[in-house]
Amino acid sequence: MMSELSEWFWQERLWFPEGLGWADLEDRDGRVYAKARDLWVALPIALVFLIVRQIFERIVATPLASLLEVKETARLKAPHVPALESYYCKITKNPSQVDVSSLCKQTGYSERQVQRWFRRRRNLDRPSVLKKFREASWRFTFYLLAFIAGLAALIDVSKATLITVLPSQYWYYMIELGFYSSLLFSVASDVKRKDFKEQIVHHVATILLISFSWCVNYIRAGTLIMLVHDSSDYLLESAKMFNYAGWRNACNYIFIVFAAVFIVTRLVIFPFRIIYCTWVYPVTIYQPFFGYYFFNGLLMILQCLHVFWAVLIIRIAVRFLTNNEKVDDERSDKEETDESEEEEEDEEGKRNMKKNKPVQNGHTVHNNNHSKTE
Repeated sequence: MMSELSEWFWQERLWFPEGLGWADLEDRDGRVYAKARDLWVALPIALVFLIVRQIFERIVATPLASLLEVKETARLKAPHVPALESYYCKITKNPSQVDVSSLCKQTGYSERQVQRWFRRRRNLDRPSVLKKFREASWRFTFYLLAFIAGLAALIDVSKATLITVLPSQYWYYMIELGFYSSLLFSVASDVKRKDFKEQIVHHVATILLISFSWCVNYIRAGTLIMLVHDSSDYLLESAKMFNYAGWRNACNYIFIVFAAVFIVTRLVIFPFRIIYCTWVYPVTIYQPFFGYYFFNGLLMILQCLHVFWAVLIIRIAVRFLTNNEKVDDERSDKEETDESEEEEEDEEGKRNMKKNKPVQNGHTVHNNNHSKTE
């Protein structure tokens, strides 16, 4: 059964234009071609990345956070109330007004106390600033090194006299594939943002794209695609790091540079240079086939995500440039503020004052605002 499925999956008419096949990718005459079996190397690399990340966050990112004085927001704990905890975990984290009234009857709490409990409970579930900083530090380090490695691989390709897989390309591919695989493995523990689903789609599409381009030897196109993506990602992660450290000006200006690089690489170079070469140019040489549509379909998925993120980025950049507002990640949930106990007691007192008549020296003050002629 498995052999028949494998034979059907790897049939030549799916992955090659007419007249070409797997035999054309056999090593010969000093030329080395990529092999599908090479992709298994990415799995142990992904596991190594998971281990190295834990070490990096403890030994490098945490001391760096302390050096930059990354400050945690003080969070008030929600008292343990079984009825509220059960509702929070099993039904919703944001109860409606009707549900709040129902919970008040079950717990004996006032509406204000129930709303305060849910606010504090939601805050406790949000990732800490330190966790966000460590994650951004790890990604910044990888994306910066990957961008440098991509440039080195591109220079190697430009110097090559034969169309062959170079060692620099091999390791660039395997390391990139291993990294994105590690992101899928760690997705449950990473900081979840509002574009969580889009991030999953991006990671899966990237893994498929890297794997497919390797199997059918679209190495040069794949190298360019990965390099284009790495060219802006490290700027975004560095802006996040400065944001978490409270360095507002550094964060804002790096973000503007990131926005410019993102728009040029993702909305200009990627669609009009790379996708053009993979979508328009090939049909002048051979008839379209399944692999052609599959490869370009993945590129179009990435391009749709680029447009989605570009809208968010432009919105933040315009708000900063026009109003000089702080650059904030719209994908992240904001910390909910919680009044101090003294403020809450003051407001309770004000409400009681409205319900009761005012008193003075222990006696009720009557309404003496009548005119003398009445």
